[in-house]
Amino acid sequence: MNWRISAGAILALGLLAQPAIQSLAQSAAPASAEASPHQRLLPLEGGRNFRDLGGYRTADGHTVKWGMLFRSGSMVDLTAHDLAYLDKLGVRTICDYRDKGERKAEPMPWAAGTGPTVFAEDYDGMAIGLMPKDLSKITPEAASAIMARSYPTMLGTFAPQFKRMFAQLLAGNAPLAFNCSAGKDRTGVSAALLLTALGVPRETVIQDYLLTNQYLPAAMAKAKTGPSAATGQAFMSLPPAVQAAFMKADRSYIEAAFKALDAHRGGAMGYFKDEMGLDAPQIARLRALYLD
Repeated sequence: MNWRISAGAILALGLLAQPAIQSLAQSAAPASAEASPHQRLLPLEGGRNFRDLGGYRTADGHTVKWGMLFRSGSMVDLTAHDLAYLDKLGVRTICDYRDKGERKAEPMPWAAGTGPTVFAEDYDGMAIGLMPKDLSKITPEAASAIMARSYPTMLGTFAPQFKRMFAQLLAGNAPLAFNCSAGKDRTGVSAALLLTALGVPRETVIQDYLLTNQYLPAAMAKAKTGPSAATGQAFMSLPPAVQAAFMKADRSYIEAAFKALDAHRGGAMGYFKDEMGLDAPQIARLRALYLD
């Protein structure tokens, strides 16, 4: 049997198998207590891991503005009520990191010519080459290792899309949301880069990443859509422990991305300058726009 599953499918995958969902929920990181009238998870009927990045404290005592920066999974199940809510928030720009197949399977819910401006690339997730062709005999440990290897790769593979997000933010085209399918991997790396650029301490960034384990399972359990029949069947045929390794937001995954970021010449700031086109004045402008 050919177990060729695209990188996009594994990096995003629609978490359909109940044993793996339960395992993910049981290992969820607890939400940090926040004395704030704002909500980390947006109160959406059809939201998938749709979260506000506001409220996080920076190393120099500032706070990320609420209602300006959002991370999410697929928005296909957003209801008319949800769309009205996002319109009230003023969301004007969406950076969609999904490949063309993912976007076709789970299209944005706004009618053509309405809603926020959406930026996306017509790349082929199968061609990225992050995953092996044969997953039929893979172990949970090997699955975790695959995921940990994929995160540093995303720093390069998706650099043009991350760069465009920063350009939109510098242009003031916010509130802005960015998403993939689960809001975990590509979105997780993007959120880590954004919060780091804003000066949020690394441990806080990691805790934000781990919140996916708390918020994603319930959303996926009630999702109306999912991956293609072929992809879903292949994935659900994997042992639950292997599914869970692919699906979870694991600290080692995001730490692998940070390790690669640190190894870049000049560290994170060097990466921002070389790959994102962000020099010191632009970093300062970004912080002036999105920090209180």
